[in-house]
Amino acid sequence: MAIYSIGDLSRREILKMSAVIAGSAVTLSTRFAAAAALPRTPQQILGPFYPLKEFAKGTDLTRVPGRSGRAAGQVLNVMGRVLNVSGDPVRNAKIEVWQANSYGRYTHPSDSNPAPLDPNFEGSAVLTTDSEGRYRFTTIKPAAYPAGPNLIRPAHIHFQVSGKQDRLVTQMYFEGDPYNDKDPFLNSAARKDLLITKLQAPSPEFEPDSKTAMFDMVVFNG
Repeated sequence: MAIYSIGDLSRREILKMSAVIAGSAVTLSTRFAAAAALPRTPQQILGPFYPLKEFAKGTDLTRVPGRSGRAAGQVLNVMGRVLNVSGDPVRNAKIEVWQANSYGRYTHPSDSNPAPLDPNFEGSAVLTTDSEGRYRFTTIKPAAYPAGPNLIRPAHIHFQVSGKQDRLVTQMYFEGDPYNDKDPFLNSAARKDLLITKLQAPSPEFEPDSKTAMFDMVVFNG
């Protein structure tokens, strides 16, 4: 094998080697950047019960304006951040949320589920992320419900995130739900673990009997 010193190489050869090294560095840098990128939140179906009426503005879904009662069910404090794949916050993103009540029924005229409606729960709201991409709302844990002859959908909450460049439609599921493993929509996601949250004890500023669910959502650009 021939051995060369730098003095034996022409200027053209040195420039060629430099170009190869620089190209390799760019390739490695790109690969490292890709590896460091946050995984995007999987898309899910919009579903047949997207609200027909205007979304309520407010962060407490457990109460209906003008009514004194409160929604039945386990109170949840749902919070998280909307980020892009680089980890930057997506500011002022619109988040629409909707869900079934604690009996498994939506406030939607097309829902034929015989489960009762809850007069104190309309089940939808629109939110806006803050300067750090954060959002938060109070709701109740929805119930699973029949969606066909052989299908029970696990408990879930629908989200639609609209940023300046991206739109994400997804669903948040709950750890330990017995219907998760057989749900075709949840299991269609390559990273279904990104859609499942674990209920935790609340921090001191929340109701003692409530639970907290953390759910971050990642879009491509924002």
